[in-house]
Formats: sequence, structure tokens, C-alpha cells
Amino acid sequence: RPPEEEEEEVEVGWQEKLFSQFEVDLYRNESACQTPLDRQYQEEIRKLEKAGGRKNYRIFTYTDHDRFTNLEEHCQKVTDSDHEVPSYLAERMANVRRRRQDRRPIEASSLKSKIITWEPSEEFIKNNHVINTPVQTMYIMGDLGPYGKLGHREYEHVLCTIKVDGNGVITVKPDFTGTKGAYRIELDGEKREVWKYTIENASVQVQAEEEEREQRVFRDLYGRHKEYLGGLVGSEFEMTLPGTLRLFVNGEIVSAQGYEYDNLYVHFFLELPNQWSSPAFQQLSGVTQTCTTKTVGWDNVAYFCYPFTLEMFFTQGDESEDSLPQWPVLYFEVLSLDFWQRYRVEGYGSLVLPASPGLHMLTIPTWRPVELGTVAELRRFFIGGSPELEDITYVRVPSTFKGERLSRFGFRTETTGSVTFRLYCLQQSKAFLETSALRQRMQSVLDRLGGFSQQSSVYNVLEAFQRARRRMQEARESLPQDLISTSASTA
Repeated sequence: RPPEEEEEEVEVGWQEKLFSQFEVDLYRNESACQTPLDRQYQEEIRKLEKAGGRKNYRIFTYTDHDRFTNLEEHCQKVTDSDHEVPSYLAERMANVRRRRQDRRPIEASSLKSKIITWEPSEEFIKNNHVINTPVQTMYIMGDLGPYGKLGHREYEHVLCTIKVDGNGVITVKPDFTGTKGAYRIELDGEKREVWKYTIENASVQVQAEEEEREQRVFRDLYGRHKEYLGGLVGSEFEMTLPGTLRLFVNGEIVSAQGYEYDNLYVHFFLELPNQWSSPAFQQLSGVTQTCTTKTVGWDNVAYFCYPFTLEMFFTQGDESEDSLPQWPVLYFEVLSLDFWQRYRVEGYGSLVLPASPGLHMLTIPTWRPVELGTVAELRRFFIGGSPELEDITYVRVPSTFKGERLSRFGFRTETTGSVTFRLYCLQQSKAFLETSALRQRMQSVLDRLGGFSQQSSVYNVLEAFQRARRRMQEARESLPQDLISTSASTA
């Protein structure tokens, strides 16, 4: 091809129409001009030919009013797969147009008598499915056909897409080239031609006086908006009292896995120990939706994604200076519900809320009580129902228990699945801001609260060691004396 055709540079304004060779050939035909826009383009092309022809060669544009823009909005895909089958929702959303609304909004005094259209037509749906944020779109195209064969639609490629919404946000895709390398387009064919192009911002830079005037307007606007938000929030930000800790938990029951039956749901509630309280409006219990399981690997997993919010207060008292504070506990039970409305208890579990702020992903194993014999299992399979806990706090230490030792002798259980929680914990206290002795005092309480789970694990290890030591002593006492003396002399 001639060397002068190898490179082309065009400066394009917003919604400036540059005709392609295909459009020039199309609008020359009188029968192709059916709409007023087509006839307008025909007149512009005639004026261009009288003035010496169009200046652009390969680069042209499609403006907001062209048919290509409407088709491009309608044919957008979710993925880049050539074999993508649009879903029902994608097909319905394709009819929702983010276009400029020419009609005037309906005034409150002139409401239609027919508010609901029970049998809408296709034309009615297309005209009314318009998103309230209007968007104007413009496409900068490139005709990358072989030399001397311009004007074929199959060689048209989108070089840049520019969108401006009603809020004044300008979107350029792909971005301005800047210091990056040029964009590449590789054509499919025998020659495998490669085209490179750059996109630069050719707008005139704003003057210093205009920029200062604009910044002044923005500062005034932001100041008014800040005063408006301040009036909504109030002058006094709610702070906790000295010696008080506020705990926020934004939680999510993510999933439950490994259970015997399908259609699971989770019932949970929060137990507040002494010196803990919650606002009157706070709901401390909840039930998730019923969720069907899906097979993931070797387990059947039910994804709930059920969010919940908890707010609690801990008040430090003088009498608890030497005692070990307790942390709130979240009790939950997993149940199943089948087609015949038979429900079964699938498992019980408990979760001590994390003492440290931040994100926590916790997977809690569960268990359920069982009865001896096959009759209970037959009853559970055929008519539903199973042994339940009258008090769910029996999962740990019952709230009504006042003794020193809790006996679970004769209580039979079976290990079931597990439940995954995602917890975002936030703590608020004046102790985090102050540097006085109050902060040290509150910090010691927080340390003890945080170390409660660690201390309990240490106690469990010590108790297991004591039990093993007692069993070894009992086994030694049960051996014959001559065997003990022989082994001692050999040693």
C-alpha cells in the first residue's frame, strides 16, 4: 500500500460525526434514507463531496443517535466467550436502555388514572424500560480493511468508547495511552495484519483563573453539603462512657456442610453474660432461610450467606476487678425440613465471639443427641423428629447451672457437620483514646477478655494431664507387687 496510507491521525470532538466509506456509499442511495436522521446524513455527505470529500480515511465515528449505538447496547455480553448463551435475566436487561429521556417527567398533579398496565405490549416495554441515569455514548471506529477495499462492515473495529452520564462522569475505554505502549488489533485472516493506535486527550487545558473559580465553587458546594450532613448527624457524636466497651459484630452465616439431610436452616441466638447488655431494639436471635445443598467435593454444602448484626456493651465494675470476665457466646442449631414438612435436628454448636477486632473466619463443628436402638433411627427417618435439647445452653455450660461440676454421664451424642461463620468485629471505647490510668485498667480487662479462650485451653490441657496421671497410678496399683519389684530391680 502507499506509505501515506499507513498512518492516520484525526482529532475528534464530542459527538462529532465522521462518516465511514460504508456510510458514504449507503446514503448515496435514496431508498436507504428512511428516517430524518438518514436524510440529514445524506445532506451532510453531499456538502462534503462538494467541499472536496471527507478528510478522514480509516477513522470514523458513531454518535449517540446512530443505530450502531443502540445495537451495541443491546448486544453486550457478560463474558468474552463466543459460545455464550444469554440467560433470561440478561435478555430482559438488554431491553433496559440507558438513553437520554426526551419526554418530560410526569408532574404530581397530572398522574395517570391507569397506574398499572396489566397487559403491556412489547413496544410499551421498550419505551418504558429506561434507567433514570441517562447516558450519552460515542464510538470511535476504525476501518481496518485491505488497501483499496474500504467500506466493508466486517472490517469495522471499535477503537474507543466514550460515555457521559447525567452526573457528569466521563468514561473512556480503553484509557488514554499516555506513557503506555500503543494498543494492538490483530486481524484474523491469511495475512494476520497488526494495527497499532494511540489515544490522547486533545482538549485544551483550562486556564488558571477558570480552574480557581471552579475550585471555589466546589469548596462552596462541599461546605454546604457538609453542613447538611452535620445537621442530619448532629453535633454530638455518640461516645461510650468511661469504663465501657462497645462491641459491634457484622456477621454472616456463610455455609453448612456435611449433614445427613437436605434443605437446611440455622436457628441462632446470643447469650450475654453478667456485665454485658444490649440496646432495647437489638435482636439477639434469628433464623436463616431454608437452603438446598449442592455437592462440593465429598460434602453436601448449603450456602446461606445470611447477614446479621449484633451490638453489645460491657460495663466494668469494681466487683469484677479480680474475677475473670466472660465473653458473649453465640449458640446455634442446624435443622432440616423435607417435602412432607418433617423437621429433624441436625446439630448443635456454640461460638465464643472473637475478642480481637477485625475479620474472623470460623468453622464450628456440631453434634446432635442420639438414642440407643433402631427404633429412634426409624422414627427419625420415617416420621421426622429427633431428641432435642430443652436448653440449648447445655451445648456448653447451662445458664441455670450453679454447681462446681457438671455431669454428662449417660448423655449420648453423634458428631455431624460444621457451620462456617464470617465475623467483622469492631470495638469502641474511650480507653482507646485516653492515656490515663483508666486506659491501663480497661486494657487489662481487654487482655483478660482476650486471654479467656487461651486460659480455657490451658485448663483443658492441665485437666487432661491430671486424668492421664490418675489412670497411670490406678494401673500401677492394680499390678502384682512381685512384677513391680522385678521391673524396678531390672531398671
